[in-house]
Amino acid sequence: MNTNQTSSTAAATADAMGNHRLMPHLVCAGAAKAIAFYKEAFGATEVMRLPGPDGRLMHACVVINGAPVMLADEFPEMGNTAPTTLKGTPVTIHLIVDDVDALASKAISAGATIVMPVSEQFWGDRYGIIADPFGHHWSIATPGKEPVSHEELQARAANMTFERGPDSPAAASGETR
Repeated sequence: MNTNQTSSTAAATADAMGNHRLMPHLVCAGAAKAIAFYKEAFGATEVMRLPGPDGRLMHACVVINGAPVMLADEFPEMGNTAPTTLKGTPVTIHLIVDDVDALASKAISAGATIVMPVSEQFWGDRYGIIADPFGHHWSIATPGKEPVSHEELQARAANMTFERGPDSPAAASGETR
């Protein structure tokens, strides 16, 4: 079977259950609190939650901006560990919205922290990154008014410089670019 395509049976089953064919599945230290945060910060709608015998959420699902997001509590005994326990995450979830500034403000009021302040970006979007209280990073963006050609995007990227925070590895090494 070609792994780049979903079998028609699997696709039909996913569609019948109201699921997308690719969904983030977040592990949270405190999934019930994460659901409350996502409702307040992102306007999430709770679809379901399934607590286990010990009270931890084995599975839950919310819808954010029309897309399902699955989540569960940590189960380290099963290899499921949250970013807060791991002391970081290499994954960022991208959320496109009509008003990135309003969403950032709402999320920060709900307990998110700024990773990268919202600003105009060379690719045309107004964009920033926040961290939720559970260690997950969310890039948030309002698309630019006009599309940028691939050639223009490459030219802009070639002229880009990085601003590094004082705690970045590059700043610690004295690197300037």
